[in-house]
Amino acid sequence: MRLAQVPIEVLATSVGAARLALLGGADRIELCENDPQGGTTPSAGTLETVLELAEPHGTAVHVMIRPRGGGFVYDRDEVAVMHRDLRTAVRLGAHGVVLGVLTQDGEPDRRLLPELVAAAEGRPVTFHRAVDVARDLEVAVETAFDLGCARVLTSGGAPTAAQGARMLARLVRNARPGHVIMAGGGITADTVRALVADTLVPEVHVAARAWRTSGASASPPGMVGVTAGPLPGWPVNGWPAPDVEQLARIRDALVDVAPSGRFGDGA
Repeated sequence: MRLAQVPIEVLATSVGAARLALLGGADRIELCENDPQGGTTPSAGTLETVLELAEPHGTAVHVMIRPRGGGFVYDRDEVAVMHRDLRTAVRLGAHGVVLGVLTQDGEPDRRLLPELVAAAEGRPVTFHRAVDVARDLEVAVETAFDLGCARVLTSGGAPTAAQGARMLARLVRNARPGHVIMAGGGITADTVRALVADTLVPEVHVAARAWRTSGASASPPGMVGVTAGPLPGWPVNGWPAPDVEQLARIRDALVDVAPSGRFGDGA
């Protein structure tokens, strides 16, 4: 038995990144900003522009709804912002939304999550990798589905999807029809084929990051020797975007994948 071609969702954090994702054949785009913080809600202008770019390709754009980085427990003001951002996303025509909300106890928020799902007005909702820091990953996945999410993005609770492969396989086996487990977290062209074969995940989420540069390549005066990027190792005048060649390698690696049966023992 051979697996059907697995859809590839590509992370894009700018209009330029979305262009490259489309050029690389993304089946779907996850649009956000602030990559170093795990992604936050993009501007309305960014979303509208990316939707226009994606339309001729027939590529869905799912927008992240997250008011800030630094955890997934939100106060009243932040919840109000999320609702406003959701209304904007719906009005502009986003095809889906991506979000994750937890309680102080590390569980999906049973009060807030249904409100946000309802505010999406029928668009599919992905519960993102907030699930990987939940108190109990398997319970959190089931709760997200029970509260209306169509998809859960997870690394299997590990730093990377490859490291969490055994748990991913378990989540896939236990998923009910119509509930999608999407693997994400450090997936590369070198790991994606074995990951899909071993876990049978029906979708993968990739960043395939490469650095683009804008403006002067040298550090501004007074910044010589200082890391002014958002994270150590991030260039001052650089920004991350999908690498078209990496995306092509990932797509090629997913052609004609055969299940390995590696995690068929139910463990």
